[in-house]
Amino acid sequence: MLALTILTWVLSGLLAALFLMAGVMKVLNPHNADKPMPTLLDYTPGQVRVIGIAEILGAIGVILPALLGVLPWLTVVSALGLAAIQFLAIFAHRRHGEQFTMNIVLMVIALLVAVLRLIGA
Repeated sequence: MLALTILTWVLSGLLAALFLMAGVMKVLNPHNADKPMPTLLDYTPGQVRVIGIAEILGAIGVILPALLGVLPWLTVVSALGLAAIQFLAIFAHRRHGEQFTMNIVLMVIALLVAVLRLIGA
């Protein structure tokens, strides 16, 4: 059981770090002029910021409730929300003919974190 707990925390930390970085990027610079992401150009800067805020809140939600032991079910909800963001991102990237392998990987990690938290790991 200790191994599952360690795995859960490692995956949760990885997930939180990746989504925190992506979310901050989207909030601070929604349409990066240096390296524009074609997928994000389909959306207004306000919409990109909302996605970024959702990613930041999801990153916080994957760690904080479980760490503090306060409303730990929010960790599961946050992980499922992050998986949903990645699921929808797959379709946005496909529309532009972009790679979406990382979206699938992040979605699977988020779903795995949700399941592991549900079983109490």
